[in-house]
Amino acid sequence: MTEHLGSCLCGTVRFKVEGAFDSFYLCHCQHCKKDTGAAHAANLFSQSAKLTWQSGADAVTSFTLPGTRHGRSFCKFCGSALPNTQMAGVLIVPAGSLDTDVSILPTAHIFSSSKANWEEASEEMPTFEKLPD
Repeated sequence: MTEHLGSCLCGTVRFKVEGAFDSFYLCHCQHCKKDTGAAHAANLFSQSAKLTWQSGADAVTSFTLPGTRHGRSFCKFCGSALPNTQMAGVLIVPAGSLDTDVSILPTAHIFSSSKANWEEASEEMPTFEKLPD
């Protein structure tokens, strides 16, 4: 069985996901852009994987946007995105919260009609391996 380990930025919350991911979506919806402060969220989805909080479960806070199915879980100390099960029957794991590599590559861009107008320009910009001098 596939096993993935993850944690929050401050290390208070640690978790294990046992099982396979069904899809890996890069979501450009307005809610995900607000959640991340970035062009898109990168979330893994599974209908069968099991989530176990290994430490810090009491530091996990969840929020569901009223009137929507949009929810997120995060560490109450550092704000890092964490797995959630607020969409009934589906485990959603922020890819960046994992400490182990995943073998699945992004499956699709979703809500692409909401892409940030500055996102396309990022492909033409120079890249640096670290913060430039």
